[in-house]
Amino acid sequence: MKGNYRVHEPIIPCNPPVCRAHRAEGTPGPLDGDLTKPFWQPGEWLSDFHDIEGDSKPKPWKPTRVKVLWNNEALYIGAELTDDQIWANVTERDDVIFQDNDFEVFLAPQDSSHRYYEIEFNARNTVWDLYMERPQRDLVRRIISWDVRGLESAVKISGKLNDPSADNRFWSIEIKLPWYSFRECAKDTCRVGRLEPLPGEIWRMDFSRVEWDVDVKDGKYIKRNGPDGKPLPEHNWLWAPTGVIDAHMPEMWGYLIFTEDGEDYPLPEEDAVKLVLRRLYYREHAFACKNGRFTEDAAALLGDEAERYGVRAYVTPSLFEGTAEWKGGLWHIDQDGYVWTSEER
Repeated sequence: MKGNYRVHEPIIPCNPPVCRAHRAEGTPGPLDGDLTKPFWQPGEWLSDFHDIEGDSKPKPWKPTRVKVLWNNEALYIGAELTDDQIWANVTERDDVIFQDNDFEVFLAPQDSSHRYYEIEFNARNTVWDLYMERPQRDLVRRIISWDVRGLESAVKISGKLNDPSADNRFWSIEIKLPWYSFRECAKDTCRVGRLEPLPGEIWRMDFSRVEWDVDVKDGKYIKRNGPDGKPLPEHNWLWAPTGVIDAHMPEMWGYLIFTEDGEDYPLPEEDAVKLVLRRLYYREHAFACKNGRFTEDAAALLGDEAERYGVRAYVTPSLFEGTAEWKGGLWHIDQDGYVWTSEER
């Protein structure tokens, strides 16, 4: 068999940032993109964005700030994107928004690496929302027809859209994401008993900003071309860098912790063993790409970690499964990167 050449091990350590989201006070009223209204004041600005590959690459030169609040009805996200070139061309919902500069939200209610959500917005407030059965590296099925039921969003522009002569400073966006659609990936149930999170519940989350290099020609923004005559690659700036030019790495995303007032909750201890199994997953595919088969020699791939966590690898001509021991239980990972415990299957 051949390994999956799209599976890459991050070039940076896994050190996810943390968002301790405050419970919202009141409601924002009709959304208009204004983040100075009282509703947003309890929220804390998250840490700065980074290049998708990490700080060994140039740091973003256009600041991005994000706040997150929640209540029993919805998750609220406010973002401010500093920019002196504010433009957007895509107008149809579920079109490819990242062909424009955009702001993207990634949410994973569970930490299995599978079954998560992506919502993108441009400065026109055009939306692309989709459900991901698994990361795109793992032969993904993108469910583009999936929509966030009750989604609301609004953009405010300090400047003027698609006008290089304007005094452009930033665009900001308010987003309201009701809970209903994000509970559809619950296991083995058609209806969940509770929609809103409980204080202390933890999801995985990331934010991405796509920024294209543009020039001004005939009063319009035009993507800058490289020597081959094609547009230069976009810049990908993330709150939680993934260490690979691929934002679809849920295991590298930040933690979203639901709190009442920013109180501290411990991060999941079991993430240590998950990280070891994910390294096994990356390296099994790298081994198979080189050798045409997976290997049962976990120690050769993980060194001392294999013994420390009791890692075992089981292979067939086309599949593999890895296991690791943690506090008397057994964790598993398969060739598609899916992580689970013995009690879950």
